[in-house]
Amino acid sequence: MSANLQRWRNLWFQCQKSRRPILNHRFLHEGPDTLEELLDRHVVKKEKSFDDEEEELLNRRRLTSTRREALSLYRDILRATRFFAWPDSRGVLWRDVLRENARKEFEEARFEKDPEVVTRLLIGGREAVQSAIDKLVEKQRQQVEKEGSSGDGGDRR
Repeated sequence: MSANLQRWRNLWFQCQKSRRPILNHRFLHEGPDTLEELLDRHVVKKEKSFDDEEEELLNRRRLTSTRREALSLYRDILRATRFFAWPDSRGVLWRDVLRENARKEFEEARFEKDPEVVTRLLIGGREAVQSAIDKLVEKQRQQVEKEGSSGDGGDRR
């Protein structure tokens, strides 16, 4: 980087000494780097119609909204897994198992482009999280009732 800086300084001083504007100098690297850039500069491009621009805008909105939905779902999964604090048969916490599986599912669907498939995955994920939370709440309720009935029966005389 310092070599490039030194070249620019030398060029600047030469221009200042000669009092010629820098635009009169022809630089070696004014052209395109690749063949694609050359073609892009000199080939007439098709004008985009209003419909194409509108469609592109809608696609961008869909992409950002599904991306937001996916991130929101992932965060909700991470929040929900906090409540699964008991170990499975291998001794691994269910929280960690669920988080690992969620990560794997999201990675597998990462490059999915079809909006219908993405929407189906998001809806299925939301339903799965809600179902898991509902089952957890029901089990907790049953546990509280079980403890409450055994505790109340023992205190009564």
